[in-house]
Parts: sequence; structure tokens; C-alpha cells
Amino acid sequence: MRRIPFSYALASLLVLVLVIWLAFGNFQGFQTTPPDPPAPSEAGSRVEIVVQPSTSFIPQQIIQGQLTAERETTLRAKVAGFVAEKPVDQGSRVAAGDTLLVLDNDALPEQLQQARDELAVAEAEYAGARNLRERELISQPELLRLQSALSASAASVAQLQNQLEDSRPTAPFDGVLNRVQVELGDLLQPGEEWGQLVDDRRLKGAAWVSQQQVGDLSVGLPVTARLLNGDHLEGELTFISHRAEEATRSFYIEATLDNPANKRLAGGSAELTITLPPRQVHTLSPALLSLNSEGQLAVKHLDENDQVQQTAVELVSADIQRAYVTGLPDPLRLITLGAGMVDVGETVTPVPTENASIDQPSPGQDSVHAPVD
Repeated sequence: MRRIPFSYALASLLVLVLVIWLAFGNFQGFQTTPPDPPAPSEAGSRVEIVVQPSTSFIPQQIIQGQLTAERETTLRAKVAGFVAEKPVDQGSRVAAGDTLLVLDNDALPEQLQQARDELAVAEAEYAGARNLRERELISQPELLRLQSALSASAASVAQLQNQLEDSRPTAPFDGVLNRVQVELGDLLQPGEEWGQLVDDRRLKGAAWVSQQQVGDLSVGLPVTARLLNGDHLEGELTFISHRAEEATRSFYIEATLDNPANKRLAGGSAELTITLPPRQVHTLSPALLSLNSEGQLAVKHLDENDQVQQTAVELVSADIQRAYVTGLPDPLRLITLGAGMVDVGETVTPVPTENASIDQPSPGQDSVHAPVD
């Protein structure tokens, strides 16, 4: 009889043992008493937090604007005439009432004197007629005729006086005779432009702001204009349009700026910085902002019971390093690490973070909105 090789016999024995073990399973699973339950964890998820008080923050809006003179007017002729004199040179400063131009008046002074003499005669005749009428020596219609003649003489004097004044136009306000467009001997017609008067002792900064920005503005806010050469002018916001421009949906604003040095700035551009009222804000990294279920910007933090809360915030201003928000409790237990791993309402284990607070704005440090063209 042929003998079975030892290796075959050993392999068959091992297969038989394996089949028996698989058939009966782990005998420990048939214990009469259940195993001890695992010990409950002592605390929830761990998150890093920093306790942060609110700070005072002065927001600003920076917009691009244009500078114009506070007052300027185009000078036009009121009467026809040839230019006889130019008493003020172009570019000279003048005071209100100074004569700027003299037109040939066609003997208007003599005509005016004649009209005044006739007015004096009419006044004397009317005064004498009144005395006669009191004694009933003349009729009432005769007295009325003399009164009408007196009124006509007075009107003639006033008309000639106005014509004489119009032939010598004067400055309506203090300023600079910025431009003179006529020469001696030129003929001016009524309504024809001949010069420009500019009062640049104060300037107006005109600009347009967006719908999102206009709600924070109010008349009287301080404004600083930065010029192209780096100089600054100080002033205040004096006008905010009540209606947006249809094409751009932006609002027109004006700021009045002091120009004590009478610098030639009217017509140029400037960067206007409007300083808004201070607000209490929390400063945090923009990476800690998230969206809540309503699509609002929100921040996760802990309450006094170490439960996770998510509060909607208003973004006051932001840059690549800091976000300034309002609407959070004060002081704030801000989650700086692990906010994405915990849910609202969950109780967690807070771990204070060393040197984890975001740099706070120092006194006088401002943050700004993006410039608006």
C-alpha cells in the first residue's frame, strides 16, 4: 500500500482545523454576560479660542472727485458797444463792485444829465400844480397829466442810469478775473460772453458714490482732499443728492474745502477721504467669516456655556489681513481654530490660544472702502 506523504497529511490536518474554527466562530462571543461598555468621553471636541473685546474704529470712504471753484460765473455784455477800456488785467484779483470793462457809451452821461434836469423840472411843475389844485385853481386832469410827466421823467433817468452801469460791468463778488476774451475796439452785442470771474478762496469737491456707500454719509462729515502733489485740503461734506443718476445708479455729493493759499486747483482732480462716525467693532481674520443658512456673513464663537454659536455680522470694512465687523457679543469668545469641525449648539472644550488675537487698529489707524471712480 502506497504511503501518503507527510506534507500532504499535515496540510489536510490544518485545513480540517480551519474549517472547524470557522464553523464554531469565536467562543468568546458566547459569553453569558455582555462586555463592559466603553467609558464615555469626558468632554466634546476641542477648539482654540481667543477672548476679544470690541474696539473703537473710524471707518472712511475714499472716492475720486473733481475740484471746482466755490463760485464762478461767465461774464456777458448787457448792452451793445465797443470796448473802450480794460481797467483790470486778466488774472488779477478784484473785489465786489470793481469795474471790469468799459464800453463806448454813446454820450450816455450827457443823456443821463439831461434826463435828470428834465426830472427836476417835472418835479417842480408837479409840486406847484398840487398847490394850485388845493386852491382849486387848476383841474384834477391837469394835475394828473403833470404827475404822469413826472413818472415818465423818473423812468427815463432810471433807464439811462442802468444803461450807463451796464456799459461799465462790475464784479458781482470777490475773485479772480480768470479770462478776458475781448480786445480794445471789439464790438460786443447783448448776451455775448467776454470773460470769466472765479472765486477760488474755497473749493468744491464733487464726486459720485455708490448706493452701498451713500447710506453711511451725512452732511457735515469731515472731508480731506489729497492732491496729485501730495498736499491736503480740509473741509466738510455739504451736499448729498436725494436721487441717484439713472445711468450709473450713483449719488452726487459735494464737499466744501478751504483753500487759504489760493492755490490754482479748480478744475483738477483729487482723492476725497470722508471720515465716518466711529463704531465699535471686532477685528478678525477674513478667513474666520462664513455664510449662515440665510446666506449672511457670520462668525462662530462660544457662549458662556461653551456652546457653539453662529452670529450674523455686518462687515464695516476689510482688507487682505483684517475684517472689521459689528453685531457680535462683547467680549467675544472667538473660535480661531476648529470652527469648521463643530456644529452650532454643540458643547466643546475651549482651549485658550496664545498670541492668537488679530492686531487691533491703533489710535488714528483707519481702514477704507475701495475707491470709487
